[in-house]
Amino acid sequence: MIYSLYPLLKVVSGISLHPGEGRSGFIGKCFAMRMMHLGFTSYVIGETNTPHFKKDDVLVSISGSGKTGSLLLHTKKAKKFGVKVIAVTTDSEAPLAKQADKIIKVHATTRGALGHRESVQLLGSLFDQSVHLLLDDICLVISHEKKISNAEATANHF
Repeated sequence: MIYSLYPLLKVVSGISLHPGEGRSGFIGKCFAMRMMHLGFTSYVIGETNTPHFKKDDVLVSISGSGKTGSLLLHTKKAKKFGVKVIAVTTDSEAPLAKQADKIIKVHATTRGALGHRESVQLLGSLFDQSVHLLLDDICLVISHEKKISNAEATANHF
């Protein structure tokens, strides 16, 4: 799955992230920063310096439920401009997944799982941690494929 995303990411002009809300938002911002370290132009939707979508952009949308309202609004807007959408969610049937070009299904408990919980961790901690590791692994694959050394990534670090 991770290797299947590389062809989509290696040809983009920019990466926009709608990192979701709350802790998912923090995880998305971590991914945007790491992609910048790897030489990509990356932005987080909602920040003041985020430009408008371009056709060759990729939007990464993160939502455990796949139903976050603001995220669905921006995803729909991105699709109108021909932007490729990668959905990171636990529900491959959720509205977010249905709008996506690629789905990363994360098998983890979310905040909304009130019945059978697969984790002793509170709320959506397992989802957030899993997404962070998964997105960091994607960055590792990209760094190997593009032969980006730690020294090169560090040079882009503030």
